[in-house]
Amino acid sequence: MADFLNSLVGAVDPYMMQILVNIGIAIVLALGLNVIVGLTGQLSLGHAAFMSIGAFTSAMVTIKTGLPFSMNLLVTGVVTGIVAAAIGFPILRLTGDYLAICTLGFAEIVKVFFLNFEPTNKALGLTVPPAKTMIPMPIYVWVVAILSIVLVTFVQSSRFGRALKAIREDEIAAEAMGINTARYKIQAFALGSFMAGVGGGLYAHFLSYINPSDFGFLKSVDILAMVVLGGLGSVPGTVIGSSLLASAPEFLRFMSQYRMLVYGALLVFLMVFRPNGLLGGVNFTELLLRAIGKKRK
Repeated sequence: MADFLNSLVGAVDPYMMQILVNIGIAIVLALGLNVIVGLTGQLSLGHAAFMSIGAFTSAMVTIKTGLPFSMNLLVTGVVTGIVAAAIGFPILRLTGDYLAICTLGFAEIVKVFFLNFEPTNKALGLTVPPAKTMIPMPIYVWVVAILSIVLVTFVQSSRFGRALKAIREDEIAAEAMGINTARYKIQAFALGSFMAGVGGGLYAHFLSYINPSDFGFLKSVDILAMVVLGGLGSVPGTVIGSSLLASAPEFLRFMSQYRMLVYGALLVFLMVFRPNGLLGGVNFTELLLRAIGKKRK
């Protein structure tokens, strides 16, 4: 089986394979942020911080313990989720711009911490040994991406997801209906950060080298742009937004200096003509029901 998977990966052009893996990792990261921003309505500008915590934690677990990669990612996600819950308890009392500023400040603290943290080689970055798995990394990334899509789709249609949507629409009304808004917001923040940590672990082992400078403010903006482009709260929209923006640097390589200008123009265009994003308000459950309804007709 392993030989077949390796031959399958080898049959794809390495350049195209790298783009596909970048898209898979972006989907995991963006879906995690979509839980926080899209479902719960809490603006976070520090998602890259949790990605960096996941990346360095996963790398250190591989170096120090040599756990199988599946266990490595689970440990990485749990550690990142615990950190997010601890940070979320005080800062999620804030809303709007104040919350965004706090998450941005936390991201800068994490970046400076890793730039000066001796075990992770400070600003020189860390070389990551190969993951201990029989499955090729590109296929592993897409397996995790598909599981992430299933997980967030399930969360969205669950009682937990409906409570998050109520908080997003009107936090005061949700609390008046008996929803423990503080607990739900912390749980959503921890879940989204768990996924960011897993995405960071995939990122670290795919590139085999990580540097704290890779997880700055612009990385958080990139992930947020994926969510906004696809549509806040929409799982299929987030997948499409992630695919477009993760592959855009390759297609725009001839004008790489103006990449952020293109991103900004694209978002302004969207806000004018499609304020809810490409697939705002659309989820996989609705698409499936529509497809079934058309077949019956």
